Amino acid sequence: MLYTPIDLLALLIVTCSIVVQAWVGIGFGLLAAPLLYLIDPAYVPGPVLVLGWMLSIVVVLKQRHTLNWRRVLPAIVARLPGSWCGALLLVSIASWQLSLFFGTALLLAVWLSLRRYGVALTPVSLTVAGFLSGVLGTATSVGGPPMALLYQHESRLTTRNEIAAFFLIGTPLSVLMLLLNGGLELLAPALVLKMLPGVLLGFWLSRRLERVFQKDSARPAILLISALSALVVLWQGITASPFFNT
Repeated sequence: MLYTPIDLLALLIVTCSIVVQAWVGIGFGLLAAPLLYLIDPAYVPGPVLVLGWMLSIVVVLKQRHTLNWRRVLPAIVARLPGSWCGALLLVSIASWQLSLFFGTALLLAVWLSLRRYGVALTPVSLTVAGFLSGVLGTATSVGGPPMALLYQHESRLTTRNEIAAFFLIGTPLSVLMLLLNGGLELLAPALVLKMLPGVLLGFWLSRRLERVFQKDSARPAILLISALSALVVLWQGITASPFFNT
C-alpha cells in the first residue's frame, strides 16, 4: 500500500491521538477528528469511529484477564437507550441548541470536579453515565467525557480498560446508525485500512510510555480533555446558531 505525504500526515495524527486515548481512556476523536477533517472530510465520522473502536478491541484483548466486565456492564446496557434518546432529540430539537445545552452541562461537570465534588462509582452512577454518554455521543459526537469524569478518581489503567470495554460495545451502535443512514461509503473502508497501522503503533508507543512515566492517575488529563470537549461542543452550537449567522 502506497502512502502519499498527505496520507503520512494523517497517519501521524492518528498515531498521536491513539497514544492519548490509550494512555487516558478518551481523546482520540476530539484530537483526531478536526485535524483529519481538514485533510479529507471523508475521515469524519466513519473512519474516526472505526479506528477508535479498533483501539478498544486491542485494549480489551490485552487486558481481558484483569477487566471488570461486571462493573462496567450497567453503563454498556444504558448506552443503548441513551443513543436512542439522543437520536430523538436530534429530530425534535435543533442541533445547535443541543450543543449549547450539553456543552454548558459538561463544563459545569468539569467545574464541579475541580471543586472536589465527586460521584461514587456505583451501578446507578454507571447507568446514568452510560446513558448520558449515549445521548451526548449521538447528539454531538462527543460521548467519552461522562464516563471519564465518573472514573476520574480511579487508577489510570482501570479507567482506560473499562472505558475501552464500554466503547467496544457502544461504538458499533453508532457505526450501525451510519450504515443504516448513509451506507458503507460513510465508513470509507480504504481510509480505515490505511490508518490501521497508526492504531497499532499508537498503542505500542503508549505501552512504552507506561514504562517511562509510571503515573497512576489520569485525572488532570481527563479534566483537560473533558473541558476541551465541552468547548468544542459549545463552539459547534454557537457557530450553527441563527444568531451567529445573522
